[in-house]
Amino acid sequence: MSDITQRQKLRPKYKLSKIIKSVPFAIAMLLVGVALLDFAQLPAIVQFAIRAFMGTLPFILFAVLMIGYLKATGSESMIGRAFAGREIQAIFLAALIGGLAPFCSCEVIPFIAGLLAVGAPLSAVMAFWLASPLIDPPTFIITVSELGWEFALSRAVFAVSLGLMGGFVIKMIGRRGAIADPLREDYKASTCGANRFKGKPKWAFWTEQERVQVFRKEGITNLLFLGQWLALAYVIEALFVTYVPAELVAQVLGGEGIRTIGLAALVGAPAYLNGYAAIPLIAGLLDQGMSQGAAMAFMIAGPVTSIPAMMAVMSLVKKQVFAAYLMFAIVGAVLFGLVFQYANGFVG
Repeated sequence: MSDITQRQKLRPKYKLSKIIKSVPFAIAMLLVGVALLDFAQLPAIVQFAIRAFMGTLPFILFAVLMIGYLKATGSESMIGRAFAGREIQAIFLAALIGGLAPFCSCEVIPFIAGLLAVGAPLSAVMAFWLASPLIDPPTFIITVSELGWEFALSRAVFAVSLGLMGGFVIKMIGRRGAIADPLREDYKASTCGANRFKGKPKWAFWTEQERVQVFRKEGITNLLFLGQWLALAYVIEALFVTYVPAELVAQVLGGEGIRTIGLAALVGAPAYLNGYAAIPLIAGLLDQGMSQGAAMAFMIAGPVTSIPAMMAVMSLVKKQVFAAYLMFAIVGAVLFGLVFQYANGFVG
C-alpha cells in the first residue's frame, strides 16, 4: 500500500452532505437567516435561546454525570433488574412522580435519555415522560391563582392519568415486540455502547483508569448529543415566540364547542410557549369566550408536544416511539378536554 493511500485512509472524512445534515449547521443557518431578513431581532432571539438553554443545562449535566457513573461502575444492569417483574408498579410510580417532578418538557429530556440508556422499561419511562411536563408545584400554584382550584386540580389528575394511559398502552404493545428497542441508532452509536464491565459493580470507579476513560467518554458524548439538539430546539422556539403573536393564537382558539377542543389540542402543540406564559394566555382566552374543555386540551397537549419537546424526543427515540408519544399527547388532550368540558356543563 502506498503512503498516499494510507494517509487517505487515516485522514478524517468530512463529507459536505454530513455537515449540512448536522445539528450545528441547522442552528447556524437559522441564525444566518434571521440576520439577513430581520437583523434587529437577532440579539433577542439569541438571548432567548441562551437563557432557555442555560436553564436546562444543570439538568443536562446531572443526567450526563449519572449516565457516565452508571456506565463506569458497571451498575447499569441493576436498573433493568430492579424493574424486572415490577413493570406495573413502575408505571404507577413513574406517573405519580412525574406529576410532582418540577421539570418542564425539555428539562425532563436528559433524565429520560439516562433512563433509556441504562435499560429502564419504555412503559415506565413513557408514563414519566408524559406526566412530568404537565404540572409541577410552581405551575400548580400559578394555575390556581389564574384559573382556580378546579382547573389546577383537574390538570394534575389528568397529568397522572395521561402518564398511566401511555405507560399501559406501551406495555401492551411491548408484549408483541413492536418496540423492543426504542433508542435511535445514531444516539446509541454516539452514547450507548455495550457495557464492558461485568459482575459486581465497582462504585469507586476512579481507582481504575479504564473505568475513568469510560466515564469521560460517556460524559462528553452525551453532553454533545443532548446539548446540540436542545440548543436547536430552543432556537426554533425563540423564532416561534418572536414571529407568532399570542393574539393570533387567541383568534384561532376562541369560541366554544367540541370542534374547538380538537383544534386546541392540535394548535397547542406548536403554539405552546412555556408552563408559565401559557397560563395567563389561557386566562385571557377564557375571558374572550374560549370553552373550559378547549383550555384544558391546550394546556395538556402544549407542554408535551411543544417544539423543544418534540425536537428533543425525535433526537432520542425511533419513529414509532415518537409517533406513539404524539398520539398519546393529542388523543389524551382531546379526551381530557371533553371530560373537563362535560364536567363543567359546556358540551356544544
